[in-house]
Amino acid sequence: MDRTGFKAALVAVALAASGLLATAHSATAADTELARNGGFEAGLTGWSCTAGSGAAVTSPTHSGTSALKATPAGNDNARCSQTVSVKPNSDYSLSGWVQGGYVYLGASGTGTTDVSTWTGSATSWQQLSTSFRTGPSTTQVTVYTHGWYGTSAYHADDISLVGPGGDPATVPAAPTGLRAGAPGTTSVPLDWTASSGATGYHVYRDGTRVATVTGTSATVGGLTASTTYSFRVSAVNEAGESPRSAAASATTAPGGSGGGADLPAHALVGYLHASFANGSGYTRMSDVPDSWDVINLAFGEPTSATSGDIRFGLCPVAECPNAESAADFKAAIKAKQAAGKKVLISIGGANGQVQLATTAARDAFVSSVSKIIDEYGLDGLDIDFEGHSLSLNTGDTDFRSPTTPVIVNLISAIRNLKAKYGSDFVLTMAPETFFVQLGYQYYGSGPWGGQDPRAGAYLPVIHALRDDLTLLHVQDYNSGPIMGLDNQYHSMGGADFHIAMTDMLLTGFPVAGDQSKVFPALRPEQVAIGLPASTQAGNGHTVPAEVNKALDCLTKKTNCGSYTTHGTWPALRGLMTWSINWDRFNQWEFSRNFDAYRWS
Repeated sequence: MDRTGFKAALVAVALAASGLLATAHSATAADTELARNGGFEAGLTGWSCTAGSGAAVTSPTHSGTSALKATPAGNDNARCSQTVSVKPNSDYSLSGWVQGGYVYLGASGTGTTDVSTWTGSATSWQQLSTSFRTGPSTTQVTVYTHGWYGTSAYHADDISLVGPGGDPATVPAAPTGLRAGAPGTTSVPLDWTASSGATGYHVYRDGTRVATVTGTSATVGGLTASTTYSFRVSAVNEAGESPRSAAASATTAPGGSGGGADLPAHALVGYLHASFANGSGYTRMSDVPDSWDVINLAFGEPTSATSGDIRFGLCPVAECPNAESAADFKAAIKAKQAAGKKVLISIGGANGQVQLATTAARDAFVSSVSKIIDEYGLDGLDIDFEGHSLSLNTGDTDFRSPTTPVIVNLISAIRNLKAKYGSDFVLTMAPETFFVQLGYQYYGSGPWGGQDPRAGAYLPVIHALRDDLTLLHVQDYNSGPIMGLDNQYHSMGGADFHIAMTDMLLTGFPVAGDQSKVFPALRPEQVAIGLPASTQAGNGHTVPAEVNKALDCLTKKTNCGSYTTHGTWPALRGLMTWSINWDRFNQWEFSRNFDAYRWS
């Protein structure tokens, strides 16, 4: 008897001695040990662990020389599972030995009531046991262990499933129809046709396995720009792994194709109230300090929500008595550009609903925005769509292939503008937090019915245009708490809120909890943190000391609070604020603090 078999036999003897088998069902000669490699003596053979969370270790073990160690991450509970063939209408006993905090043992797909048992604290080896009966047509069940999100690693050993064995599964056929979608600079989306009987798929890049997913799509990240890769996929179930599919090749996009390559390494972005007045007062373009590297003119607004026709004009003298003339305004823009600054037209804002629901609206958007850019000699465009400008239609559940017209048309319109003005065209976006962050929890409505269809609605726009995007500066204000990759909520006004939001953008995250739909990380030079310049400018004002803590943590991994980042990004581009006018109202506190901080 090999060591694996010996360990399984010891577990069965222990169960029988304790009476657990007898209480679950009457043992018969057909009962057998069904868990494969339950003692992990053969490493992880037979087991699949989410997000690479599992490993076979030599200490601690309950018996033998190996055990499972699985480590949850912020968005993963370290679930390790295997699918087992069973018989319908039959009784089974499941047990295992565990150590650590928050360890679960269970079975799913039973055809009756799925079962699980857990412990919240096992400082030494502790046995978990449960039992179930299969349904009248059940031929497979999945047994699993998992921990809890963001907690410490757990250990498991001697996993045992005892009962009548079912008909053995057969190895699935190789997947067909492997297709590479539109590549980014550092990622390639893949999809393929399902293989009958498969419980998962292995994804290979140039012969190396890089991912395991349960669905029929995956995004392979961590790639190099302007590089050709070959991909293959295999299907797996408890019987084994299929041959690999035919290859699909893709070449990643060139890096740094977004405009603004001549921006400083660390930049300050601000909105200038050019078309209206409020309590902050009017600021002339010529009076904007040199601190500001990107100046977004607020706002170009539509003639109606659905027209796509965008208009921009300077604040009327009756409303802004100290406003400059159009000629002086244009001359000041040229002076800023001569000094290396970028001046953009920002479209939308809180009062400017823009819904490009038709191709006619899309074309009107391109034409009217072009007129504004040409008239004022601007460097590009800022998208500041808020409210219901971007809402997902029910059933639009994949950010990589959007079908909602207002999103498809917006992407097309921006691509047309980029094509017209060339590689120097500067593109920035300023989504509100829930347009981005809530894609981590649920993406739109669709199968998550009842949720706000705006949740995550910017994700397909950002993803489709990531290679043209100069800067993304999420509005880290006027928001409720956000959930970070640590699965903890963080409130506005403190460093952890900005650290958690930025870490998501620079790390990437599964959308709506689907590990096969991972939103790839942006480059750090594409990301700035959006903040209000004063307490009057918006909810969530962050004092300079907390702003500096966030920058320290993200760029140096020092001065961090309770949130642990997934990396260190000294190339983080900088900060955005609403607004230049409010910063002037607040004695230039925001920009002076950034000027003093600017890091090398």
